Amino acid sequence: MTKEPDGRDLNLSLKLLWGGRTRPQRGRPPTLSLDRIVAAAVEVADELSLTEGLEALSMRSIATHLGVGTMSLYRYVPGKSELLDLMLDHVIEVPETDPGDVRGWREILTEGAHHHWKLCMDHPWYPFVDQSRPLLGPNSMRGLDRLFSLLRPTGLDDRTLMMMIGVQGDYVDGLARGYINERRAERRTGVSNEEFWQAQAPTLVDAMNSGRFPTMAALSESTFDFTYEQLFEFGLARLHDGFAAFIDRGARPA
Repeated sequence: MTKEPDGRDLNLSLKLLWGGRTRPQRGRPPTLSLDRIVAAAVEVADELSLTEGLEALSMRSIATHLGVGTMSLYRYVPGKSELLDLMLDHVIEVPETDPGDVRGWREILTEGAHHHWKLCMDHPWYPFVDQSRPLLGPNSMRGLDRLFSLLRPTGLDDRTLMMMIGVQGDYVDGLARGYINERRAERRTGVSNEEFWQAQAPTLVDAMNSGRFPTMAALSESTFDFTYEQLFEFGLARLHDGFAAFIDRGARPA
């Protein structure tokens, strides 16, 4: 069985991800191509992701963006589910590998986390796609291949490295979703994050002065004075501190 509950045909997605995309050698070049459709879908999703969300992405909205009829898209891709598989792989950019790169695992993972964070910021729909059962396309496979080639000289076993990569990826996606949801709320309501908290200030001040929350009332004024970028850096460093402590103990996962 290759179809999932959302209608995605795994075999078709894999064929589109890994199949050739050559055009006929003779005659007029076709107006559309699979690559052009995928690129247009990414552009539309980028535009919608901070307003209507990825749910608003449709074959019709992509066709309108391209200036073609909706049915013409189905000659290249069977539907939105398979198109999302192509979009996810399309936006992954893999840096060139320096053969002389001898950095430790922490520096390599930090670079990867920043690259992942930028991907989520550039394409705010990306961390909201369910990738619990991802299909590995050429770009994602190339990225993993590069990452393992850099990390294996550290001496850690492949299974441990894969778990470290997975935990870090989930951390970045989770924090990115929180930040993007905040930006969406600003767009949706027209109320900035600062205005949102200012509106609560009188009620919260009264609550603090009531004596019912003595610990909260005693917090310093700078307690909540940090950005999502600062939170990202802090959490990433602490995550890596945990990895380091685990490695120092012998790196033997249960």
